[in-house]
Amino acid sequence: MEVTALKKKTFEIRRQALKMVYQAQTGHIGGTLSSIDYLTVLYYEKMRFDHNNPDWPGRDRFILSKGHSVEGYLSILADLGFFPKEELATFCQFKTRLIGHPDRRVPGVEMNTGSLGHGLSAACGMALASKRDNAPCRIYTLLGDGELGEGSVWEAAMFAGNYQLDNLYAAVDRNHLQISGKTEEVMQLEPLRQKFESFGFATEVIDGNNIAEILAVLEKLEHISGKPKMILLDTIKGKGVSFMENKAYWHHGLIDQDQYEQALADLAEREGTL
Repeated sequence: MEVTALKKKTFEIRRQALKMVYQAQTGHIGGTLSSIDYLTVLYYEKMRFDHNNPDWPGRDRFILSKGHSVEGYLSILADLGFFPKEELATFCQFKTRLIGHPDRRVPGVEMNTGSLGHGLSAACGMALASKRDNAPCRIYTLLGDGELGEGSVWEAAMFAGNYQLDNLYAAVDRNHLQISGKTEEVMQLEPLRQKFESFGFATEVIDGNNIAEILAVLEKLEHISGKPKMILLDTIKGKGVSFMENKAYWHHGLIDQDQYEQALADLAEREGTL
């Protein structure tokens, strides 16, 4: 897909994610909206998979380490045909398999996540296994910046550098907010670029809500061998909805009807400028 088509797709996915949270009256919309641009590029442009055969051995793998931000992820999987779109209406309902975090019962989901700090470790294991099998698979994972307070993230980072996992593409949704407030006030994270570089990562910092920049950085990193990759995505929590942007409340805020209609109007106005 070309850049404009990818941008239009992000609006479609944002609308679907908002609908899921509004109808279910639960969810994590802020971090979902900040990460949709990156997920859209991965799934509609970069990753290799077969929605008719989700366990195809040659597929690339993606792990949503920040598993609470699942609405955009599920919307994309449904849009690509991994499961029927109609099932999205069951999000967080009784007996659904769309339980509010990634679940292996859902085709296309590689790992149950939700307990923070596990995704990078699992991705490292998949990357090492793929290298030892001489498989061409790329392993992608997306972490939240609040998640970086977990020590297991840094153990995994040390592992990735030690084993030169150049088929590992990690990214952090750096929206600077977590449920309890600003990340730098909860647990100081900076200087993040230097930290990951010290563990041996080829590290880039970009505008994580800019489709063209995401495409360019992935293309650049694909030509680097011998190092795991890290993309620090400078994003806006609640991206696309005026009253949600840069507000910690919307980590797990609930949407009423007026807010839902305003959110859709905001997205329509911004999409109209493309």
